[in-house]
Amino acid sequence: MTDKIPLLILNSLSEAHQAQMAAVYDIVYAPTAQARAAAVAQHGARFRAVLTIGVVGITPEEVAAMPKLELVCCMGAGYEGLPLDLLKSRGIATANGAGTNDDCVADHAFGLLIGIVRGLRTLDMQCRAGVWREAIPHPPNVSGKKLGIFGLGTIGQKIAKRAVGFDMPVGYHNRKPREGAPHRYFDSLLALAQWSDILVCATPGGPATRHAVNAQVLDALGPQGFLVNISRGSVVDTEALASALREGRLAGAGLDVYESEPHRPEQLVGLDNLFITPHMAGWSPEATQASVDRFMANAEGHFAGRGVVSPV
Repeated sequence: MTDKIPLLILNSLSEAHQAQMAAVYDIVYAPTAQARAAAVAQHGARFRAVLTIGVVGITPEEVAAMPKLELVCCMGAGYEGLPLDLLKSRGIATANGAGTNDDCVADHAFGLLIGIVRGLRTLDMQCRAGVWREAIPHPPNVSGKKLGIFGLGTIGQKIAKRAVGFDMPVGYHNRKPREGAPHRYFDSLLALAQWSDILVCATPGGPATRHAVNAQVLDALGPQGFLVNISRGSVVDTEALASALREGRLAGAGLDVYESEPHRPEQLVGLDNLFITPHMAGWSPEATQASVDRFMANAEGHFAGRGVVSPV
């Protein structure tokens, strides 16, 4: 029997998924800072592969401590925590799980969107308190509203596909127009926000998009506008969002991500025009299993010499 390839896992996984990987690889499971430091110190010289996620990443120091490292994979689509230039200079292959949880994220985005536009959180509380509809202002339609998508990648396209079913005109902003996209392109986020009734953030995180949604963009959306963020918390300026929601300069926001993760965003939690979930958009049994299977396919392809399935 050949020796199993040593694999370091830095993100949380269920016991069943650990077992799926352990059947093929010699795994060291280190999802906490303490376990991670110990694993790198004790076994860094052995690891040939690392599994992580975008927000957890891997540091240059950890890469330096792994002379045999040849593959780094992210389970989700995001990879902002990878030192790509360093990995490339070392000849280390990189891959992600693009496409494995797109439907789950797009479904959740639309849940947040419908929730904030129709005021479902508030209506639920009012109904439980015995308030009848005659005493409640009418919430607006979702159908027919102009939907702006910041980041028309694979997830953004799935959101746009769902928007078509709601008869929503779709516009988007990317660094450049997406070839073959049937939707209206805006060359600036500000212009997209001015056009949109609802702005959904589906762009990658990292320095290039940090606080891209600022006070100016929120004011462009305006007091009848709504914001949904299922990308990364860093994309939205939390203080600016809190002010806009508190002062009525924005009608509402639906967030699955926020800058203070995993701690709740204290500036926002007391606001009634906020619908918030704890970074769950990409999590479902189906999506997680698909992400695990994609990692296995990426690793198998790499170590068999064919290359990874979804390279970064």
